[in-house]
Amino acid sequence: MMRKAIWMVAVMALAALVAAPDAEAQDGDGKLRIIAFGPHPDDAELRAAGVAALWAAQGHHVKFVSVTNGDIGHHEMAGGPLARRRTAEVKNAAHILGIEASEVLDIHDGELLPTLEYRRMIVRLIKSWRADIVITPRPNDYHPDHRYTGVLVNDAAYMVTVPFFVPDVPALKRNPVFLYYADDFQKPNPFAPDMVVPIDSVIEKKLDALVSLTSQFVEGGANGNDGLIPKTPEQKRQRETTVRNGFRTRNVAVADKYRAKMVELLGDKAKAAKYAEAFEVCEYGRRPTPQELRKMFPVPQSLAQN
Repeated sequence: MMRKAIWMVAVMALAALVAAPDAEAQDGDGKLRIIAFGPHPDDAELRAAGVAALWAAQGHHVKFVSVTNGDIGHHEMAGGPLARRRTAEVKNAAHILGIEASEVLDIHDGELLPTLEYRRMIVRLIKSWRADIVITPRPNDYHPDHRYTGVLVNDAAYMVTVPFFVPDVPALKRNPVFLYYADDFQKPNPFAPDMVVPIDSVIEKKLDALVSLTSQFVEGGANGNDGLIPKTPEQKRQRETTVRNGFRTRNVAVADKYRAKMVELLGDKAKAAKYAEAFEVCEYGRRPTPQELRKMFPVPQSLAQN
């Protein structure tokens, strides 16, 4: 009898999911809830700080999650002191970007595995945030933590709608839209953007946030050296300028690489956009129409098509 009751609840929940109206947000405030997973305390900031700042400026709810604590991501320090330092850095970056929350999970850098325990953890985070949009690396990335973050988040798709998986948190009313960050990996398949967002209006804010991640970028992270660590205020300014210019060039490259797609989505005015971030829809999540996808992203009004 108990088994039949559980089965009936699950069937009813699935029916409600299928019949859910095509509204944008899980919550009643009309604002989107976005959760972006980075394998380390810098990855979400690298790939989505611009769009996050744009979403936040429109009042949407954005959370960055670092799946590992980055505790081996430096050439001179490690362990708890580095984890605490990197956590403080991403919290400060979140403040610069104006996003609502930043969380670093207590998982050692370099030791992430796609286990059931961690799948439950990711599902709990998505359900607790009541996410409409979930962003993750693709599972064919160079670093094992990047790959397994992608696997874990992919494995959370659909499961976040199941009432009796992680039952201590209410299931989502419908599957979120799951998105991949842009990357340059070609095998087994290249990144194919579904949305390219101009971030010209917030590029300086993004660069401020990235430069504030001192341990990773200014000091070179795990593959840095003592020569990169500034010894004087002037050296610090010079090093920060170098880092800033490097990331500025990266975001120009994204806009140039996906210019045709940006123009297809946003019209001829997008030809003037200098900086961009790009995202691909994961087929495991809800598949929005192109029109809905444009509506979900914070495209500048001057570029939005009717």
